[in-house]
Amino acid sequence: MTKEEANAPRAARFLVSGPPLLFLVVFFVVPSLIMILTSFRFPGEFGGLAPITAPAGAVDGEYGLTAEAYQFFFSDILYAEIFLKSFGVASATTLICLVMAYPLAVLIARSEKRFRNLMVLLVVLPFASNFLIRIYAWMIILGPESGLSHFINTILGAFGIAPVTLLFSPFAVLIGMVYVHLPFMVLPLYTNLEKHDPSLLDAAQDLGANGWQRFWRVTWPLSLPGVFSGSALVFIPVLGMFAVPDILGGTGDILIGNLIKDQFLGTRDWPFGSALSIMLTLAVLSVAGLATWFARSATGQRAA
Repeated sequence: MTKEEANAPRAARFLVSGPPLLFLVVFFVVPSLIMILTSFRFPGEFGGLAPITAPAGAVDGEYGLTAEAYQFFFSDILYAEIFLKSFGVASATTLICLVMAYPLAVLIARSEKRFRNLMVLLVVLPFASNFLIRIYAWMIILGPESGLSHFINTILGAFGIAPVTLLFSPFAVLIGMVYVHLPFMVLPLYTNLEKHDPSLLDAAQDLGANGWQRFWRVTWPLSLPGVFSGSALVFIPVLGMFAVPDILGGTGDILIGNLIKDQFLGTRDWPFGSALSIMLTLAVLSVAGLATWFARSATGQRAA
């Protein structure tokens, strides 16, 4: 074998893995390093960042590197509460999406092949319209003069309960989050469920398992990879979402995404916004690590 023939597989591997690796370096690693460096800078006098080194002729000012942003974050419990609220909303959204998406994914996977593509198209059809337009549509649906609000308040009034406001409330934020992210749960579940071998359910039925037992002993364990994939696709984006709380939520519905956005665009405290982003990234990585460990443990127990 010549030297050129020996290097051919290495060149082929580089051509295959090189572009994705370059993409990750340029659009993930480099921005992350910039964000980390920014979090240790001083904020500028009029927003942005202060110079690392003092300009010529400068008498006073804050220059260089500092951990002031992180000290400020850990010194106030308010930010921990916002983090916990954000994780609560993300967890609730993920759970509701799972409960709603699983039966739909099962229905699509077990439908006749000629109807599957149509049903999948209906799932992804909302993506054909603008995201903000869809969210503003919910302002009309949940508004105080909408038919839904009148219907719910009429029922509540029959039981002597005071009318409620659906819009600009945590309920509206949760509805918007579920609506936006539901397709991201349906598609991984459908992809997984479609690959299940129906003969496994037939075998379980022949062994005397009823419908409930066949689901929990066969379908659910085999669908866990789809459950974990869909949960990650929903949970992580919800944590950083700021448009839905901004439009549908009230003043008390600020989440960590809104706080980060306000630091960059409102108060223009870029170091603190970067520090919040880094803390959010670390929290997400920790949750992802725990989820991966749990998934491997569950898979190992099934294999045993």
